[in-house]
Amino acid sequence: MKYVKLGNSDLNVSRICLGCMGFGNAQTGQHSWTVDEEHSREIIKHALELGINFFDTAIVYQQGSSEQFVGRALKNFAKRDEVVVATKFLPRTQEEINNGVTGQQHIATMIDKSLQNLGMDYVDLYIYHMWDYQTPIYDVLEGLNNAVKAGKVRAIGIANCYAWQLAKANALAEREGFSKFVSVQNHYNLIFREEEREMAPFCIEDNIAMTPYSALASGRLSRRPGETSKRLQEDTYAKFKYDNSASQDQIIINRVTELADKYNVSMTEISLAWLLTKVTSPVVGATKLHHVEAPVKAVDFKLTEEDINYLEESYIPHKLVGVMAQNKPNSDKSGQVWMQNAPKIK
Repeated sequence: MKYVKLGNSDLNVSRICLGCMGFGNAQTGQHSWTVDEEHSREIIKHALELGINFFDTAIVYQQGSSEQFVGRALKNFAKRDEVVVATKFLPRTQEEINNGVTGQQHIATMIDKSLQNLGMDYVDLYIYHMWDYQTPIYDVLEGLNNAVKAGKVRAIGIANCYAWQLAKANALAEREGFSKFVSVQNHYNLIFREEEREMAPFCIEDNIAMTPYSALASGRLSRRPGETSKRLQEDTYAKFKYDNSASQDQIIINRVTELADKYNVSMTEISLAWLLTKVTSPVVGATKLHHVEAPVKAVDFKLTEEDINYLEESYIPHKLVGVMAQNKPNSDKSGQVWMQNAPKIK
């Protein structure tokens, strides 16, 4: 395993981040393909043995049971200061908004609940899971900064945002002396490369770490034709993201298969070896022990320039899908509330 600094933070992370959305009580969560605590613990332990020290979860995953599984496993199998734990919080609910709960109050409640679930005194990386157009960004930044000052959070990240939003937020944070976002977790993989338009160049310019999710396109970049899994069959959200572009994506997937055969490695190794040339640490989910092994091998596998060009040349621009397509400013400009509460420059 190799390790790298997470953007402008002092966090030293493995080049592979273990995504923990697949852990938790399936009967209480939004996914039917998640694994129970016994199997989650086995996977986390194996990841640690292979050198992975970076773990990503969220309070929303299976109603907090993912955080609980991760926290208990890490307490048993690792020293707290040797792992980097990331979790995420969602925007205020409509009920909170109606009751006058501020962005600062919401974050204070969410971080305390996540720490309780994890059984930890702090998280290393606290991630703003989804841009909230109904909450002023000043309130979000101040709430996050309060958590950092309280010692409950070491660094902050953001997910599912546009480059202009990240740029404006960090500019405001710098002006106000708040903690700035050191990482971004957006949708990015070999068959969905829209991040390369603005986000990737911006992150390079400002040394912001990219830790993309859906690194293997929910299994599409790791399975040969005819191979399937419970998640591929039952993950309706992934179908929503990828089914409309399946025919054009298949050209690239076929090339991943060709290179895997050429080098006698897995498709996972090819797909992640490509992504690792672009980002700091992709988030890779696992619901079986062997799901951890190929990503770790990918860290040391090197594609040639010719290989990279071969994988990239057939890409056709995609429409935004999933969270980014759904969560955007309203056309009536009501979303402008997100810039309220920021003190005016004198």
